[in-house]
Amino acid sequence: MGTNGSTMLEPLRQGLPPIDPTAVSNSASCALPPRYEAVRGARKFTQSTLTNWDLTDRFDDVALVVSELVTNALRHATPADAPQEEGQNPPVRLHLMRWTGRLVCAVRDPSHKSPEARAAEGDCAAESGRGLFLVDSFSDSWGWHPLAGTLHGKVVWALFRLGSE
Repeated sequence: MGTNGSTMLEPLRQGLPPIDPTAVSNSASCALPPRYEAVRGARKFTQSTLTNWDLTDRFDDVALVVSELVTNALRHATPADAPQEEGQNPPVRLHLMRWTGRLVCAVRDPSHKSPEARAAEGDCAAESGRGLFLVDSFSDSWGWHPLAGTLHGKVVWALFRLGSE
């Protein structure tokens, strides 16, 4: 997506209430260690959160997307030898936000590099490279935006419509 931050967020903003803390019905967040075992933890966190929000019917699609976003963050955005220092922001963080008719999964990572989706007609037998294609297929929309201020990196998000919207 070779666009600026505000354009990348347009699909996320369309039809949503203003993005402020009081507009979100529910939200949950968890820090993830820079290890691939974190993907399993992200799935468990997602399952627990969706159960609490009475959204278990959406678990399969949401968990697949969360797994892909977290895997991409760990594989492409965190250095393999990144030690976690005390008091330092975790390198990867999963956020789940629910509005009345929408659910957003967002993964923050320390890289400024834009995510790159490979073409769908690529090698279907390849063991990697299909993550963002799956995110696009299983969510209603997705995108990313760079972070500003004291946080460095980007957020990659996926939006799911809930109910009959």
